[in-house]
Amino acid sequence: MDTLHPLVEALISLMLLIGALFMLVGAIGLVRFGDFFMRLHAPTKATTLGVGGVLIAAMVHSWAGGRFGVPELLITLFLFITAPVSANLMAKAALHLKVPSKAGRPAGIDDGAQTQDKQG
Repeated sequence: MDTLHPLVEALISLMLLIGALFMLVGAIGLVRFGDFFMRLHAPTKATTLGVGGVLIAAMVHSWAGGRFGVPELLITLFLFITAPVSANLMAKAALHLKVPSKAGRPAGIDDGAQTQDKQG
């Protein structure tokens, strides 16, 4: 096996470390946050960036080895498209099911009953 240029190895190592740090932050957030909505936020943001960093490192390794890294690119695109969509759908389902949140209700938001009383 051919050895890579030291700068390419350093770039790959840096991307792996950055990806691992983001995944660690996402995992800690998943454990530490209190309710569903907060726990949903940590893995969808931080872990997506972490896996993205690992996949970018894999693409750089592929390019250094003479391949194009198309599978890694497709996985990255699929991840960055599907993770926010699935998180949004889970959050909407939780809102529809009225899953309680520790954050409380935002100011200026009513439940619809007050609006009907004011109109009628």
